[in-house]
Amino acid sequence: MNAPPLPPRRLSPAVQFRGEIERAEADGVARDDMTLRLTFGDASQLKRDVSVPLADISFTKGVMRFLGVKVTQGGVAVSVLERS
Repeated sequence: MNAPPLPPRRLSPAVQFRGEIERAEADGVARDDMTLRLTFGDASQLKRDVSVPLADISFTKGVMRFLGVKVTQGGVAVSVLERS
């Protein structure tokens, strides 16, 4: 009996959103004009990801930033990069 196929493996939030941020910037969007809205789970995973260099995540004045992009946690069902 064959086992059902496994669902495709999802990229880590760090890998997924690094690419999205770079594409948005290539499209002319400044990082200050982007907001990364993460689920609580994705935010937690991003903070604990040992492959992410310390310089890529900052916490200043109560604001988390990933690659210079403001991060908000919660309030979304699916994590998304918003361009304003």
